[in-house]
Amino acid sequence: MRLCVLTATLVAATAGGAAAHHGWGSYDANKPVTVTGAILTSKYENPHATITVKGNDKVWTVTLAPTFRMINRGATAEMVAVGKIITAYGYPSTAAKDEMRAERITVDGKTVEMR
Repeated sequence: MRLCVLTATLVAATAGGAAAHHGWGSYDANKPVTVTGAILTSKYENPHATITVKGNDKVWTVTLAPTFRMINRGATAEMVAVGKIITAYGYPSTAAKDEMRAERITVDGKTVEMR
């Protein structure tokens, strides 16, 4: 009985994140971009961590990986903290202006794959 309650609780807790998740079809893999600059804001939460970066030409919203993947690969919240200088390589959004999905990031000489 306890296992059933635990399973139901876990399913309920993760359902909201799954419902909020979006597909990657709205990003153009044929037009990769690289953005380097200071992190202005950082949200280290699910379904994906998100930062804003002041690039040379504009401020970009950069969608990162889910937090569990970032943690598993060594990309902690401190790595993508406000004020850090980051280089993000990825694909621009076809739906949202000045947004990109990062394939990899480099901060303080450490490169982390987001996929």
